[in-house]
Amino acid sequence: MDEMTFEQAISELEEIIRKLEDGRIPLEEAVKAFERGSELKKFCEAKLKEAQLKIEILSEEEGTN
Repeated sequence: MDEMTFEQAISELEEIIRKLEDGRIPLEEAVKAFERGSELKKFCEAKLKEAQLKIEILSEEEGTN
């Protein structure tokens, strides 16, 4: 998953959500999809936090100039 971009992860997560909301997948597949979705959510949250920290650092550097 490390090679995945934020946008790819969001796209896959959206697809999983569509499948789960549709309710037509077997229980076992739904559980696997939910697990994958949880992994993708954590990945996206980490990427967003990383971006937020970079922005904060850049903003602080800009303020000292």
